[in-house]
Amino acid sequence: MQSIELKEETLDFRSREAFKTLRTNIDFSGEDVKVICITSCTPNEGKSSISFELAKSYAQMGRKVLLLDADLRKSVMRQRHKKGKVRLGLVNYLAGKVSFEDALCSTDVKNLYMVFSGPVPPNPSELLGNSRFVRMIENARKEYDMVIIDTPPLGSVIDTAVVSKCCDGAVIVIQSGAISYRFVKKVKEQLDVTGCRILGCILNKVNMTGKGYYGKYYGKYYGKYYGKYYGNYGDYGE
Repeated sequence: MQSIELKEETLDFRSREAFKTLRTNIDFSGEDVKVICITSCTPNEGKSSISFELAKSYAQMGRKVLLLDADLRKSVMRQRHKKGKVRLGLVNYLAGKVSFEDALCSTDVKNLYMVFSGPVPPNPSELLGNSRFVRMIENARKEYDMVIIDTPPLGSVIDTAVVSKCCDGAVIVIQSGAISYRFVKKVKEQLDVTGCRILGCILNKVNMTGKGYYGKYYGKYYGKYYGKYYGNYGDYGE
């Protein structure tokens, strides 16, 4: 097992309370909700930050948590650690090169364990859809109290749909004022096809000081992201 030290990030009171509320809402979704994936419509909506902080929140309340970085194309989760070398990741395990224990990282946050994505593979969807991933999730259910999976934007690539088949629920992160209702509906429909239960959505990056932010962008971005991001994520762009 690898050992790392995470970067210290101090959240303000409003943010801390928001994650407590999110954690509570997930808990009230049912006792069978143990493995969840977090996705978004497009890059840069904040899904990785939310995955990380939610995992920390669960760990700090005494639950044993596994955070999986399944964004194999363009991971930003590796920026979360400041000490300790991460040599192996999820890609190494899914490719059959190492054991899960070798890819696992213990952190300086009590009860929080992480598996980083590892090197960028040529076949991310195929790796996430193989039997090793399924077995990994089955074993994680027995070992951990909560498993949180950070996945790529579903509006860009299909990887999340592949992962969601093994999950008890999915959460969609939506950046305020940047994503159209139609685009979110399209992403929701993709998750519906997999049979994965949608636990809800998180409205992120809301300007709490501005006036009229709910309606400012309504219609301006309607459909803007169709075509702009489809296919780009496969080119390993953020």
